[in-house]
Amino acid sequence: MRIVSFDKSSIYYPAKDFIFYSADVHGNQLAGERLACIYKIIQAQKHISEDSISNGKTDGIQPENKNAAGLTVVTTIDGCADLLVPLEKYKNATISFEKGQILDLEALSKELVQIGYERCAIVDGQGKFAVRGGIIDIFPYTEETPVRIELWDDEVDSIRLFDVESQRSIEKIERFEAFPATECLLSEEEIARGREKLQEELAGQLTAFGNDKKKKTAEDIEKCNRIRRNVADMERTGDYSKALRMFAEELTGFLSYFPKEDTLFVLDEPNRLNERMELILYEYTESMKNRLEGGYILPGQTDMIHGIESIYVGLEKKRTLLLSALDYKPEKFAVAEYVRIDTRSISPYHNSFEYLADDLKKYKRSGYKSILVCNSRTRAARIVQDLADLGLTAYFSEDFENEMLEGTIMVTYGSLHKGFEYPLLQFVVIAENDIFASRHKKREKKKKYDGKSIAGFNELNIGDFVVHESHGLGVYKGIEKITVEGVEKDYIKIEYAGNSNLYVLATQLDRLQKYAAADTEKKPKLNKLGTQEWNKTKSKVHGAVEEVAKDLVALYAARQKEKGYQFGPDTVWQREFEEMFPYEETQDQLTAIEDTKRDMESTRIMDRLICGDVGYGKTEVAIRAAFKAVQEGKQVAYLVPTTILAQQIYNTFEQRMKNFPVTVAQLSSFRTSKEIKESISELKKGFVDIVIGTHRLLSKDVEFKDLGLLIIDEEQRFGVTHKEKIKKLKMMWMSCRDDS
Repeated sequence: MRIVSFDKSSIYYPAKDFIFYSADVHGNQLAGERLACIYKIIQAQKHISEDSISNGKTDGIQPENKNAAGLTVVTTIDGCADLLVPLEKYKNATISFEKGQILDLEALSKELVQIGYERCAIVDGQGKFAVRGGIIDIFPYTEETPVRIELWDDEVDSIRLFDVESQRSIEKIERFEAFPATECLLSEEEIARGREKLQEELAGQLTAFGNDKKKKTAEDIEKCNRIRRNVADMERTGDYSKALRMFAEELTGFLSYFPKEDTLFVLDEPNRLNERMELILYEYTESMKNRLEGGYILPGQTDMIHGIESIYVGLEKKRTLLLSALDYKPEKFAVAEYVRIDTRSISPYHNSFEYLADDLKKYKRSGYKSILVCNSRTRAARIVQDLADLGLTAYFSEDFENEMLEGTIMVTYGSLHKGFEYPLLQFVVIAENDIFASRHKKREKKKKYDGKSIAGFNELNIGDFVVHESHGLGVYKGIEKITVEGVEKDYIKIEYAGNSNLYVLATQLDRLQKYAAADTEKKPKLNKLGTQEWNKTKSKVHGAVEEVAKDLVALYAARQKEKGYQFGPDTVWQREFEEMFPYEETQDQLTAIEDTKRDMESTRIMDRLICGDVGYGKTEVAIRAAFKAVQEGKQVAYLVPTTILAQQIYNTFEQRMKNFPVTVAQLSSFRTSKEIKESISELKKGFVDIVIGTHRLLSKDVEFKDLGLLIIDEEQRFGVTHKEKIKKLKMMWMSCRDDS
């Protein structure tokens, strides 16, 4: 049996929302994604043609050809209903650049505008271009970064990718293609003819709305004005995509973009697709009817979608595979061959490697080809060894092209949610999630904003607590117009204690800050106007800051003199542990992890600050650092400000480290007195590797056998008293090192 893997290149083609696409406003993001997909289709066809020629074939791609560049496009049935210009128009409109090429800037600018690019001063988004002297910046929807073309006189001297935020160059490239930035590619002749049709239909609609009548109702007048505005907007912006059928000489559908011989069309649940398309057509027809009657569109704009029959006629001419969970005859299709596939799901093994080995032995005796898919190459190698210890011969491979023999077990690297079994083929695939634990769904990132300067009035709501730099804490009560010396101006009203009010000029918004405190649920005490209360508060803070600064200087001076414990480089376990992380790390996250490890592997005492919003991966940085420390026999203390957060962090650590010999304990009010007492005792003896807790960790009865890493989460939410204890803990740890 040979295993043929699907191509790794896949892309999603988002369908237009036909009802809202004809409305007055729609964004460019989905249009950009569609353009990027069309570009990928063209590139794939180029590779197919080149590969066919190089292999002496003219009948398209062959399954045995390993070098062919495949493409998987995923879309919905309404994506096939789009009205599109022919694919050749995109190919012909693409502008190519290469080093040494001669360019006419004026002609190039005009050409870029014709294919949908917006000219601007600085390129700050996709679909835009800028010309500054001998520099041309272009940002197509097909690229992740914009491209900068530098000229020497009129010759292309260099082509570079650059960062859109910093505007700095990233790397040089030899050539570049500016793919069209619009789906509405029209020639000048098509635009001229289309505008004539537009005016003809406008005149007809105005007559239908009674524009020629002497007596017109207010509703008729509004309809006439509305349709005039809509046509004027199209002509002013040059965006005729909402009336494409009136302009384009030739229109086609998405299915025609794929070569007949080189494409397999797969339809999942065809009867449900049919129901979906019928519903879309009904809603579209009703919407267009209402919009036409209301003067929002012209009659030529009501037919901007392919019917269901034309979609299915197009599919009948293609190689098509229908998938269905139930055995029934699909409508609209003449099926040439039915194939029944019997499959079974894989029962979870719940971390029992013995049960897995027993099943693999049964599969081996029955002549099955068995594949185990692991998320980590290191773990895959370990599973091969563990199976060998249990008397099972397995091998690791990432080559899916070779023939698998009956009764063999292959362990490979990849990502698979659940395994499956094909009994008739005697073939089984087992995912790592079936053996161990399934991944948790990644939570959405929630942003949290603590006290910051107010940039605009839209950031303030009536009732918000604000701090004025000269008068202290008050409550924002809105904006009022006040006349002073005959001049009316906007003032910000702030209410203070005793129902006294302060009016601040709207132009002095920079003197206010939003109030933020560790305990945002507790209502703060307002300051009084006309007293020294706020000045005294500021003086106390200044004094406390000076004291803290002195202590910090002394602390860091002492820390600089001392040498910290030098951790070794990453071990095999560390790599395996990190490979088990179920999500893809961000670049900033990887940088923070590497910087932290570098500090741990140096002789300097580490004191690193990791900043980031909630949900951006700070905990994973801490988890990897903690695991590194535990491997060398050191203990880790993880300090958090709230009991809820302690429980969340504890659950995360337990989940991540459950497959390794690491003991994690928790000290918080969620634990009973007996449990806390036992944890403290085991912590002192060294039986606990990682302890997670609230300020209870700072109590005098908590002692460590060998503390190697202290992690403080949300440090700004701890009070002065707790921070003093944290400082003493650091000093005590240093003194313990001196004694040892």
